[in-house]
Amino acid sequence: MSSQQKQQKQQKQSVTVIGLGPMGTAMTEAFLAAGHRVTVWNRTAAKADGLVAKGAERAATVEEALAANELVVLSLTDYDAMYAILGPAVTALRGRVLVNLSSDTPERAREAAAWAARHGAEHLTGGVQVPPSGIGQPESSTFYSGPREVFEAHKETLGVITGADYRGTDPGLAALYYQIMMDIFWTAMTGYLHAVAVAEAHGITAEEFLPYASSTAASLPNFMAFYTPRLDAGQHDGDVDKLAMGTASVDHIVHTTRDAGVDAALPEAVLSLFKRGLDRGFGADSFTSLTRVFKNGG
Repeated sequence: MSSQQKQQKQQKQSVTVIGLGPMGTAMTEAFLAAGHRVTVWNRTAAKADGLVAKGAERAATVEEALAANELVVLSLTDYDAMYAILGPAVTALRGRVLVNLSSDTPERAREAAAWAARHGAEHLTGGVQVPPSGIGQPESSTFYSGPREVFEAHKETLGVITGADYRGTDPGLAALYYQIMMDIFWTAMTGYLHAVAVAEAHGITAEEFLPYASSTAASLPNFMAFYTPRLDAGQHDGDVDKLAMGTASVDHIVHTTRDAGVDAALPEAVLSLFKRGLDRGFGADSFTSLTRVFKNGG
């Protein structure tokens, strides 16, 4: 490393990464590649070996990892893991900024922020929108929420991981945005897998089906854009589609699935939801009236 590179590295904020699964490892590598000094800790110490070989500094204990840097990035399974790891080391939390990129609920994020504050630490909630392969890519993005001044102070460093999308001061907002994005992702991908199963039951391979599945998926943003102003206005006019027609369509999907010998639990659940809308008297309204069913739980 040249003297100029060493000087640049010294000028960049140092960071601690706790949790070295695929995501934490990718983040550490991104920080190192950008010239940051990185201290790492993981319950299974051997997971740090490859990163240490690349220039990371291994902390022997959680306390040592926390003491090394003000900025501490947590990449853990959930918030229970955070409490299990940091709970015994609370005396070392004072003055730290915990960037919690672990997945959990908005309410648990708020509780964690309050817990951190009681121990003299700041808490930024994060929701990473990409898999490990997307870390370090400028087009990738992570939701953040918590104290604005804390986010602004560390925005540049966090930008090494992904682009930073600040959602507000409420600690739960980043977790909320992350979870509703996952709501769309897992629901859509599960629907895709179900359609593939029905296709394969008829001798159609996933590869043959792909261009048609992709075409349908690519059309969804247009539908979302069309319905968004109506949803915000609470307008569910049946001038473009009617829930009754949608119910008939989903019923056909259920029967097609059963005829193929494929598990119909997924489309049956959708059909049940549509029928609940009919029972509420929304048959002549748009299928967007189902938001009323979701909100009222009936």
